[in-house]
Amino acid sequence: MADINKLLRADDSHISTVLFDLGSTLIYFEGDWEAVILEGNLRLVRFLKETGFQIDEDNFLKRFRAELQAYFIERETEFIEHTSAYILHQVFLEYGYPAVPDKVIRDALRVMYSVSQAYWKPESDTHPTLDLLITQGYSLGLISNASDDDDVQSLIDQARLRPYFGTILTSAAQGIRKPNPQIFFTALTNLAAQPGQAVMVGDTLGADILGARNAGMRSIWITRRADSPANRAHADTIQPDATIATLSELPRTLAHLNGA
Repeated sequence: MADINKLLRADDSHISTVLFDLGSTLIYFEGDWEAVILEGNLRLVRFLKETGFQIDEDNFLKRFRAELQAYFIERETEFIEHTSAYILHQVFLEYGYPAVPDKVIRDALRVMYSVSQAYWKPESDTHPTLDLLITQGYSLGLISNASDDDDVQSLIDQARLRPYFGTILTSAAQGIRKPNPQIFFTALTNLAAQPGQAVMVGDTLGADILGARNAGMRSIWITRRADSPANRAHADTIQPDATIATLSELPRTLAHLNGA
């Protein structure tokens, strides 16, 4: 675990490390979210029936979606992560299956997430911006709030993003979510950076921007896909150090924050 006190004693305010959010920052979802998620849930349940589980499709789907919603609400207040695998195990317990093999759970979730993965696309300025930042000598990391680590890793590879990042963290793998500062400290430790040397770039005020503040970092809010009820609610209370509409503005904004 990172030494929080040591990390907070940053004496170098020149930004050399950039941490990114993933969804709605580097990649975007193009489709009807509710319809796509429902289709993924349906495919998961059908896969389980085909695998041999004696379950009622409609009832199991209803319980799975209800458990997901309950945990999604809870994690937003406790900033801990309940994985999709854990939630699916809990539903199986209700149906009298206490020892479903992990491989079956993983295979079912891969079937489910493969549906939504087809709708995630990299922003047109993602690769050019990351290429430029690497050329300029910045160290890059990624922190994503997500309930399934495999899903995020697949999205990263699908968008050809992995080579850019010196560290990639998900809340599913870490067990904690942004804005908990510890996930930021872990990323900074992995990149050998101090909070004063780093900035977080993301679209969510309550996770990315507040989390950066909690960790003693600066923050840049990207607003291209940031119009949400949660962001509107926080707009007057959580203020970033800078705001950009697109990633292509980022190199210039970093230069400005560095006094250039």
